[in-house]
Amino acid sequence: MFTGIVEELGEVTAVEQLAEASRFRLRGPVVTEGAKHGDSIAVNGVCLTVVESSDGEFTADVMQETLNRSSLGTLGQGSRVNLERPMALGGRLGGHLVQGHVDGTGEILSRTPSEHWELVKVALPAHLARYVVEKGSITVDGVSLTVVEAAADHFTISLIPTTLALTTLGIKQPGDPVNLEVDVLAKYVERLLAAGVDPLSAKSGEERS
Repeated sequence: MFTGIVEELGEVTAVEQLAEASRFRLRGPVVTEGAKHGDSIAVNGVCLTVVESSDGEFTADVMQETLNRSSLGTLGQGSRVNLERPMALGGRLGGHLVQGHVDGTGEILSRTPSEHWELVKVALPAHLARYVVEKGSITVDGVSLTVVEAAADHFTISLIPTTLALTTLGIKQPGDPVNLEVDVLAKYVERLLAAGVDPLSAKSGEERS
């Protein structure tokens, strides 16, 4: 589990194409501190497994399924990426519950700067629209954000100077792809309701007297 609070702006140092997969080498001195084989690190919101870590860099294998469902396939040597380690049990939940399982990709449609923040419009795939609500949470390239406006085919987010400076959202331009992960709680509730289960009842799924 992650929180969507990016710890470090990292960089892709190498990409090796494999059979139906890619091997990424990424630089991130903060997130690799104490990292070992088998640990998880979120890269632009995608949960990846550390294969090897040394000298402030780590290697991760990305299967074809992940490349198909996320924007990681567009990354190359020199690409900047958002990095986050999993949350520690007992720690503060600064953003919201994020799995690192990308639900789809969107596209930056426009950026409207103002004096203290920037409004960004992002295209929203039709199959994800029902999970996005005004003032709700969404993860964009691994960044936990609050939805300003939710429409049928897009949503908007307001980015503060800290987010612009410390994540890739500060350099993304109209036309650039972004990874999207919607609130997993909304998906669970939808599934329960579709099955005729009352998620508010402690006796759901059991025979009631």
